Amino acid sequence: MKHDVSVIGLYILDVLGRPVSRIPDRGNVEFIDEIRLTVAGTAGGTVVDTAKLGLKSLAVGAVGDDEKADWVLATLEKFGVDVSQMQRIAGVPTSATILNVRPNGERPALHVRGASDHFDVPPETYDAVFDAPIVHLGGTGLLRRLDGPASEVLLREAKRRGRTVTFDLIAAAAETLGLVAPLLPHIDYFMPSIEEARDMSGKSSVEDCARFYLDQGVATCVFTLGGDGAYYASRDGTAFNSPAYRIDVMDTTGCGDAFDAGFITAIRRGMPPETAVRFAQAAAGLVATGLGSDAGIRSFEHTLECMNSWEIAA
Repeated sequence: MKHDVSVIGLYILDVLGRPVSRIPDRGNVEFIDEIRLTVAGTAGGTVVDTAKLGLKSLAVGAVGDDEKADWVLATLEKFGVDVSQMQRIAGVPTSATILNVRPNGERPALHVRGASDHFDVPPETYDAVFDAPIVHLGGTGLLRRLDGPASEVLLREAKRRGRTVTFDLIAAAAETLGLVAPLLPHIDYFMPSIEEARDMSGKSSVEDCARFYLDQGVATCVFTLGGDGAYYASRDGTAFNSPAYRIDVMDTTGCGDAFDAGFITAIRRGMPPETAVRFAQAAAGLVATGLGSDAGIRSFEHTLECMNSWEIAA
């Protein structure tokens, strides 16, 4: 196959500034330390990070016909991502977010939904889109046209072709379960945050959340727990907690996407579950030390070095 991973879903341009303590009154100016532009979203952030971690990565999503689209596509190509399956949709803006990162790490957002609402994967592109052993769908909940039955068709086709399916979503609430439940039997690795897993399932403990999704057909749950680390539970009975690393957190934007990218890279390289989760946590930890969804990640080798040398939090 031509690629290691095909990353389908939500592509966003993020404009981030830090630290933002307040919005100036009237037309006044407040000075901050840093402003960055990044390719983000539950697919965009993931595909950039998989490419930085050494995978041959295919981007499958949509941008508009504006200047933001030019920047997103050029940046993806700069990182070596194949953009041949990125759609440019006329008459709509590229999905974009302004993130004001507060000194405590909170990041209130202003978002334009844009092109991702109009994105779908037509059957005539399936041969190209599924030209990878791993297929990641990221962004369910903010993909208006693809969400629902279209995603179920997509993932069923991925499994029919023998692909490993990884999955993440965004902004999940109780009602999001209606979109997600039909997809669960087609997902090999289900990777939401524990907050999202709880909101959709109505369960409280990590173990009960995992059992809820495993009972609905998921092969393996891999939950991110923030400062409490990560949790892995599989239908084969394997289950474990993996504690967090001790790091200085600057900004958590994109940490979940980086975790996804690290885990995808690890399973592509044949790492066992415990090592795969640790590597994913190292990738997420690197992103947390900088501003934006790709901050901190340099290479596979550097991430592996961090995984093996960082101190585990108590």
